[in-house]
Amino acid sequence: MKTLALRIYLAVMAVLLLFALVTGWLAQRNLEREVQHFQAQSATTERTVAWGALIENSLPGADAPEALQRDALLDWSQRLRLPMALDDAQGRRIATSPVMTERLERWPELAERLQNAPLSDGRRVWILRGGGPPRMMGPEMPGAPHRMDGRSPVPPREDPWLSPMAHWLPPGWARGAPALAIMLVLVFAAVSVAAWPVAGRLTRRLKALTQGVERFGQGQLSHRVTIEGQDEVADLARSFNQAAQRIEELVTAHRSLLANASHELRSPLARMKMAVSMMADATPERAQRLTQEIHEDIRELDELVEEVLLASRLDARPNLDRHPVDLLGLLIEEAQRTGAEVHAGPEATGLNLEADDRLLRRAVRNLLENARRYGRSGSGDAQVDARLHISPHQVDIAIEDRGPGVPPDQQDRIFEPFYRLPGHAEHAGGVGLGLSLVRQIVQRHGGKVRCEAREGGGSRFVISLPR
Repeated sequence: MKTLALRIYLAVMAVLLLFALVTGWLAQRNLEREVQHFQAQSATTERTVAWGALIENSLPGADAPEALQRDALLDWSQRLRLPMALDDAQGRRIATSPVMTERLERWPELAERLQNAPLSDGRRVWILRGGGPPRMMGPEMPGAPHRMDGRSPVPPREDPWLSPMAHWLPPGWARGAPALAIMLVLVFAAVSVAAWPVAGRLTRRLKALTQGVERFGQGQLSHRVTIEGQDEVADLARSFNQAAQRIEELVTAHRSLLANASHELRSPLARMKMAVSMMADATPERAQRLTQEIHEDIRELDELVEEVLLASRLDARPNLDRHPVDLLGLLIEEAQRTGAEVHAGPEATGLNLEADDRLLRRAVRNLLENARRYGRSGSGDAQVDARLHISPHQVDIAIEDRGPGVPPDQQDRIFEPFYRLPGHAEHAGGVGLGLSLVRQIVQRHGGKVRCEAREGGGSRFVISLPR
């Protein structure tokens, strides 16, 4: 019993066997009661026929006066102490004992107990068996209706399920208890044969899921299992595929992050190495400029490392540290750092949103820094506007600049890690992680971020958060 299929199969068989035993026991008890009932009916009918023959030999003939026939019947009713009645050959009542009349008037339901014995001359003798009150009926006088023609009840018919094989079985085995036992055996055999494929199919799917997990654990991150059916096993396979897809995306993102980060680290390190080698022969003025360049490279390295670490922490954190955040106050504080102008209606005053204050602040700061760095107009000014719009179900934070704008085919790509528009790195610097972090932070808050063209020129970055 080492496999799940065998355990399921044996469990089904045990339940089925218990069901068969209980059903057989109940059926046997019911069959015994039916046999007793049939035997009681047969004995009663035989006695009725015997009394009819006895009375026929003692009654006057059918051509005798009705008064004489009536007196003879009443005499025999008194002798046998049985409620009796006599009909002629045409069914017309000749005589009825007073006891029968009285009891049928008091308890009309006793009419169901009337039995009759046909005489050879066409007359019928009616006998009321168990003529007491209905509540006094005993087991030998059941209250079920009797046949009114005096014949024995029809014996049980053969079981229609076993009639095709009745000629293969011993006499009497196609009815009664043997028939029930054979039917239970057939049902048990049929379920036994059908249960194994069901259990085997279930465990086959579980085995396939196990093999898929093992292949995924061996490094085949693109492997997915086949989903069959709509049951719990299918739900488990679907959950595994979703988890595998998420893990593959995370691993791929981390690999790309590390590869791009290592590439970006080389540029400032190479510049620092060259500046240090030139320091020995440089004049004081040149040495001072080289020192400033080294500090700039160190600052760039620090920003790169900080953004890489923040991106990794965002992927690793299952939940955000949410607290009520004053959006207007946050936007004003960050706008002062870059000289941006804030525009908001009176409905934004005192508006609090459940969010992670540190991460949301970082997203707004990155957009403001990005607008200040890349959004300079032709005159060289970097005018940045921050707008806060409130709706019943959403909050929009828009950062607008008056720079050259983003081409429509690049408005989605600029949110990819380490992606920069051509020519921006030469005159504005940056490593291309700022907007990627903005998208990650906004998505973790259940919102969206988009880039679109600003009316009058420039770019417009919009963060949409649910309220």
